[in-house]
Amino acid sequence: MAKGFNRQMGGGGNAGMMAQLRKLQEQMEQAQARLAEETVTGTSGGGAVKVTVTGDQRCTKVEVDADFLKDADAEMLQDMLLTAINQALDSSRKLQEERMGPLAGGLGGLGF
Repeated sequence: MAKGFNRQMGGGGNAGMMAQLRKLQEQMEQAQARLAEETVTGTSGGGAVKVTVTGDQRCTKVEVDADFLKDADAEMLQDMLLTAINQALDSSRKLQEERMGPLAGGLGGLGF
């Protein structure tokens, strides 16, 4: 066994690190809760199709303009829905990155 393997960190280092981890975990949980409440919207067809997604990537609303349905065929509608959904999901991931990124950066100070 290497020298000093069982040696404890001086000055309560483990307790301080555990307190930092608990604080970081609490901050991450709060950020995740806020993300679940924030929404972003993806659109296609000049706004004829709108999809709303939360920051934790749950689809909450799909809107299709009734006038658009008069001239659209099923394939066109499907393509527009996919475009709007993917745009909303991309926006949701960016929002999540903005909110959670600074917290993940805090792990670097803990030796990870």
